[in-house]
Amino acid sequence: MNGNRCRVAIIGGGPSGLALAAELAALGVDNVVVLERESVGGGIPRHCGHSPFGFREFHRMLSGPEYARRLVARAEHSAAVLRTGVTVTRIEAGCRLTLSTTDGSENLQAEKVVLCTGNRETARAPRLVSGSRPPGITTTGALQSLVYLKQRQPFRRPIIVGSELVSFSALLTCRHAGIRPLAMIEEREDVTAWRAAALLPRLLGTRLLLNTTLQAIHGQERVEAVDLRGRNGERMQLACDGVIFSGKFVAESSLVKPSHLEMDAGSGGPRVDQFGRCSDSDYYACGNLLHPVDTAGWCWAEGRNLAANVAASLDGRLEPSQHELIIQSDSSAIRYLTPQVIALPAGKSMHVVAARQRRLQIRLEHDSTGRLSLNDGQHELSASHIRARRERRVLLPLPSLEGLTNCQSLTLNFRPDGGR
Repeated sequence: MNGNRCRVAIIGGGPSGLALAAELAALGVDNVVVLERESVGGGIPRHCGHSPFGFREFHRMLSGPEYARRLVARAEHSAAVLRTGVTVTRIEAGCRLTLSTTDGSENLQAEKVVLCTGNRETARAPRLVSGSRPPGITTTGALQSLVYLKQRQPFRRPIIVGSELVSFSALLTCRHAGIRPLAMIEEREDVTAWRAAALLPRLLGTRLLLNTTLQAIHGQERVEAVDLRGRNGERMQLACDGVIFSGKFVAESSLVKPSHLEMDAGSGGPRVDQFGRCSDSDYYACGNLLHPVDTAGWCWAEGRNLAANVAASLDGRLEPSQHELIIQSDSSAIRYLTPQVIALPAGKSMHVVAARQRRLQIRLEHDSTGRLSLNDGQHELSASHIRARRERRVLLPLPSLEGLTNCQSLTLNFRPDGGR
């Protein structure tokens, strides 16, 4: 970084941001700075003491902390500047950033900005769980930080709320710390993670309670009990000393919401085109800010691929779009999709870079089987028959840009099997 200026400012030092920084250097882009609010880079994986991480990136199985250290080392070896303990408090048009550091407020001017702020779990308040607020209530991320970074045991017999992959990560973290969860609670009729994962809590002596919701938490000095509601409305009270809220990830978009960038209501992150560009074409976004939640390896690959587009934009090979097509959805089964916009080229240069990102990523509200199709109002441009679980990534090929020059809009349809 030269003074208060840089070529590319990457906000977020997790897998996508660090992979992007290293790949930009490999493409010959210098003066890249990664801004990370934590004291150490690496993102969520550095809190995860279990494996597997890193097979795609380093061709071996690693624990989360070792994986994070390798990502940081690779980025720093590439000559990217990693600034930790720095919080970006404001982003503005013209790639002007306001930073909060240990030395006070600071301004940074960049040529391009990439948002890699990731996601966060939904805590207690948005879930509308009533009762008292004693110590012993946490999320998976906070639990992992307490166990792996601070070597603390915040409780001994908690319950886990949720059954996503991260919920089973919480279960493994508890096992590592000598904590024995009493129950894993899921409000739906089946676990959100792979069905085979339902065996793990039973093997570890944890009850799996499906069709069960958490109604209230009781306790003063610490959690003492919780009220649960079952499938048929029956109520029960379970004595425990902690509650772990897991999953229900949302985009970490607190920096984007007050900015000039357009938001996408479905994903909760910024609206982007197929090149990863936001509504302000000098801003890019990638990783779990756009699609909460995917694996660290997927986000790493996405950051790595995005580097080609950022580099092309810096040297003028990726021009502003001539026309944009908004992709709309007509089905309540589709939770969100990304990208939300297809940018049509002003010149041939965009066709070369577009080969990097030619798939639409989709999340469904429920387990679904049926046909996904992308249409321009008259023709079906892309289609696929899918069998997907809720919260699972579904990919649909995007049509070639040449076939979209006369389109005015695009619609993503979903027809369930047996539907008309």
